[in-house]
Amino acid sequence: MGENDKKEEEKSFVVRDRRFTAQKEAAEESKPKKEAGKEKEPAPEGASQQETPLPEINFTNFLLSLSTSALIQLGEIPDPVSKKPDKQLPSAKQTIDLIGMLQGKTKGNLTPEEEKLMEYILYDLRMRYVKASG
Repeated sequence: MGENDKKEEEKSFVVRDRRFTAQKEAAEESKPKKEAGKEKEPAPEGASQQETPLPEINFTNFLLSLSTSALIQLGEIPDPVSKKPDKQLPSAKQTIDLIGMLQGKTKGNLTPEEEKLMEYILYDLRMRYVKASG
């Protein structure tokens, strides 16, 4: 190792992403254990051992996330924090309108499956909104 390599090594730093670390741990846990007596390393500071890997980032999961938010706002699903249904109709309307805006802006750029999913989600949420506000 040259003198410049040593200087570069001294200047380097380590970045730890909690989500990446949790995903790596989950993958390691699913592998068969080679050594039965080997102790598990402690989780990095701030990372929970019960964290699950985040779903893949794609348009379908984005739509489902928005839809779930609207269902929570409509009181159809209990709020994840309070564990109680809480109707927030103005917020639900805004989320539904946001999905409608996305439908217009993405027209012609989606796969047939994505288009059908968006149509179904919008229809379902709009019907639930009418029912909740009536």
